[in-house]
Amino acid sequence: MTTATVEMERAEEQISLLLGKEPMTFEQYLQTFGEDDDYELIDGVPVERMSAQLDHERLYVWLLTLIHGIAEAKQLGIVLGSRSAVRISNFRARLPDLLYVRAERMDIVRQLAIYGAPDLIMEIVSPHDRRSDVLQREADYRTLGVEEIWMIDRRRKVVRLLQRAGEDYSVQEVSSGVVESRVIPHLRLQVEWLFSDERPAVREVLRDLGL
Repeated sequence: MTTATVEMERAEEQISLLLGKEPMTFEQYLQTFGEDDDYELIDGVPVERMSAQLDHERLYVWLLTLIHGIAEAKQLGIVLGSRSAVRISNFRARLPDLLYVRAERMDIVRQLAIYGAPDLIMEIVSPHDRRSDVLQREADYRTLGVEEIWMIDRRRKVVRLLQRAGEDYSVQEVSSGVVESRVIPHLRLQVEWLFSDERPAVREVLRDLGL
């Protein structure tokens, strides 16, 4: 038995002890897991997220720095990273790679979690993510009513862009050219930057955007 298998079994045993005979609620989840943990809550069961690969982390840091720079320059709102829990329901919680909440909606941002729909969520799809898991994640964000959702799939080299239109969403799959946010002014990116390990410095992009 490998060390990884032993550690996984121990983690499962600990979760079983935490759960007891009842599904874990969102509030119990917040009390149980801290900022050093990487668990989501799926139908009352804590599920650990896989560690991110280097190219994922580089893109994540680049996007976080860029979008934070835009939001700060224009005083638009708050940009948070992958440790910020978003309440989907009483038994579901997600940890988006990146989220943005407009300044006028800051009441949904609490110390331990986001209680409401962020205005924008970005997810960087990992190579080991199953298609069913990606679609389930998208469905949760749709159910919550997130205004704009970016699913960045580096393996398929496509950005799935969902923008809320009334009670439904318009959906584009962008694989070349420019992808532009409707929620964050000035956020316009060359799609190729998201699929390559070589991309311009954030300061250069901000300058080109007039910021």
